[in-house]
Formats: sequence, C-alpha cells, structure tokens
Amino acid sequence: MTRILVAEDQARIAAFVRKGLEAAGFTTMVVDDGTTAASVARDDNFDLMILDLGLPGLDGIEVLNRIRARGERMPVIVLTARDSIPDRVRGLEQGADDYITKPFSFEELLARVRVRLRDTGTGDVTTLNAAGVVLDIRTRRASIAGSTVELTAREYQVLEFLMRHAGQVISREQLLSHIWGYDFDPGSNVVDVYIRNLRKKLGAERIETVRNMGYRFGDR
Repeated sequence: MTRILVAEDQARIAAFVRKGLEAAGFTTMVVDDGTTAASVARDDNFDLMILDLGLPGLDGIEVLNRIRARGERMPVIVLTARDSIPDRVRGLEQGADDYITKPFSFEELLARVRVRLRDTGTGDVTTLNAAGVVLDIRTRRASIAGSTVELTAREYQVLEFLMRHAGQVISREQLLSHIWGYDFDPGSNVVDVYIRNLRKKLGAERIETVRNMGYRFGDR
C-alpha cells in the first residue's frame, strides 16, 4: 500500500486531500505543524509527501531543508497559497519535486501524485475492472468487450471514482467534493448530468441509483 504524508494546517483542506487520496487507494497520515512533519517524513515511513509551506513551528522550506539534509529521497509536492515566481523557484531549489498553488483541483493533485510515484517505481493499480468495464488509468480509456468507449475528461473522472468503489454507494456530495473541489456547490445538479451521460455510453444497468443515498457501480 502506498503511503502519503500530508503536512497541512488548514483542517478543511487537509480533510479534503486525505479523503480524496484514500478514495484513490492510498494510505495517508495528516500532520498540522512543521516540526512533526520534519520528524516523521522518512523514506521508511512514507512514499511521498504533500507539503504546505505556511506551517506553524517550522515552515515548509525548513522542513524540506531538514529532510533532504538527512538524505530522505521521497518525492515532495508543495501545496501552498504562495504563488509568486520567487516562491516557486525557492521551493524547487530546496528539494521539492513539484509545486501546486491554492486554490487547486484535486484531480490535478492526484495526477501529479501518480506521476511522482510512477517515477520512483511506486504506485497504484493501472487497470480497473468492474461490471464488464475495463478502465485503463494510464491511457484514460474505457472499453467494454474489447470495444473502446469514448469519454470526455470529466466523464472519465466520474467513472474512475465510481469504479474504484465498485459495489459501494457513493453520494453526490462525495463525487462533487472529489472531482469538482473542496469549494464545490452542494446544490449543483452537475453530477446527475454526468451520470446520465455515462449510463448512455456504458449501459444504464451498470450505474444504480440508490434512493436518497447516491449511486452504486456494479460489483467487481
């Protein structure tokens, strides 16, 4: 199981990132200060770290300095509100492998996590299979009985999330939060639109509506 350390002191963002990563199949640990982050961020414990720069105790740059100085090689993705070019340059020069500014899309963060893990030879599954649908994570293509099903980028995101939780009931709020971001509009009907589109392309029987609860993709 791939282990990811999330160093973030804003509870709402930390919970959003943790839930999204765990839904994607990763094991996570969240810390909310730089001193703890620098202490626990070891290659023996984690495969990757997501690091906020504005941490209390030690800021993210000092955390980077400390873990790189003692030889930790895990990929580090900086996730911060500091969006100036000097800040980006400094973060990368101090040992970060990637840099994402807030506000951010979880889908982009997840894609960058997978790229960094793939570069280090660590990662999650590359193919999902459920209800007769095969989804290739690398090519982002779906197929049924060997025939490719054309999906838009957002349709793919919704389908991947449902297939990673095949057999489970997934609420509209979970889909909105995971795919559209931590500042999503809970009153939006956008999920219903994409579910309807996927049913047309994959077959309505593959996505069940569970009354007053959400949706369930066919069992694995």
